[in-house]
Amino acid sequence: MQNGLGIGMHNVWRLTNAKSRSISAENFTGEKGKAGMAVMGSGVLCARELGQGWKVSPSVLIGPHETFTLADIKGQGAIKHIWFTDSMPGKNAFSNNRRMILRMYWDGADTPSVEVPYNDFFASTDNCRYAPLSSLPVTNTPKRSFNCFWEMPFRSGAKITLENISGETITVYYQIDYTLCDIPEDAAYFHAQFRQVEKMKQGDVYTVLDNVKGKGQYVGTYMYWKTAREGWWGEGEMKFYLDKDTDFPTICGTGTEDYFLGSYNFDVGGKYVEFCTPYSGLSKVNHPDDEAAIPDSAYRIGQTFSMYRWHITDAIFFDSDIRVTEQALGWQEGGKYYQLEDKISTVAYWYMDSICKSFPKLPSAEELKLDY
Repeated sequence: MQNGLGIGMHNVWRLTNAKSRSISAENFTGEKGKAGMAVMGSGVLCARELGQGWKVSPSVLIGPHETFTLADIKGQGAIKHIWFTDSMPGKNAFSNNRRMILRMYWDGADTPSVEVPYNDFFASTDNCRYAPLSSLPVTNTPKRSFNCFWEMPFRSGAKITLENISGETITVYYQIDYTLCDIPEDAAYFHAQFRQVEKMKQGDVYTVLDNVKGKGQYVGTYMYWKTAREGWWGEGEMKFYLDKDTDFPTICGTGTEDYFLGSYNFDVGGKYVEFCTPYSGLSKVNHPDDEAAIPDSAYRIGQTFSMYRWHITDAIFFDSDIRVTEQALGWQEGGKYYQLEDKISTVAYWYMDSICKSFPKLPSAEELKLDY
């Protein structure tokens, strides 16, 4: 009999002693037989002629600079699925995409193993402009629905919070589905870490992940890129330094678009082509309003790109440490590379045998704002 972890098409038919639970605004604790009991909540006026049990509490309001605890689970089990949607930003919509910070804590830890702007975690930095994202662990569906299927085991408890770093109240609808079950000794802790560089400096490489000590596997990268000049920007190599590598890595890619499983600039007929697959994608390309200046060019200044690469069937294993970097490298006619000064942000996803306590300081709310 299986324990309720790692369920897929190959074993969904097998019986288990695992118990299914779900936390939402209709059941804040996830307790058995306690959902839909609210008599007060954000839907109380809409349900005034129907009463208890009729969508009285579908959402929560998170005030400016308030941190709301979405889930505080006791015991052992695993997060199986997370669904979120939130209210549209106000008049500063496009500069305030990153209005909330998602954090996850495992087994009573004081430091979060996930600390990422909410929409970046779901691989959609600029979530005011919808684009579909269809992949195995993350999906974005109309209109502002964000889903995560990363399996996240815990042994004594799990806590998930959402901090509102904006100056306006935000309505949040959410559902956190989890399983209460036995956790094997070799189950690793899920991590996700955010980094950002506003402007790359000449001679620097972008750091995706660093200062991670332990045994585990790297399972994914989300990258948001904004160009600071015209031309092709994706010649840079993604490099993985494993287990005490120093000057040179164990794994080195051949180009940015190649790492995200595209090729030749994501270009078909002189235009970028968005795509989504189970394991990789260029899910969104935003074009600045400068077509009159350069009407026939795909490579205009100020474009932004959302790309994901999930290492699920090809996880990158490490025994003692891992460091991941990306070069910001452009291409000019005549066959010559040049270093770029573009804006880059990333989310790194990995599992490891202990809880990582070396996260970099998260940028401020002002630094996180997007400029179009």
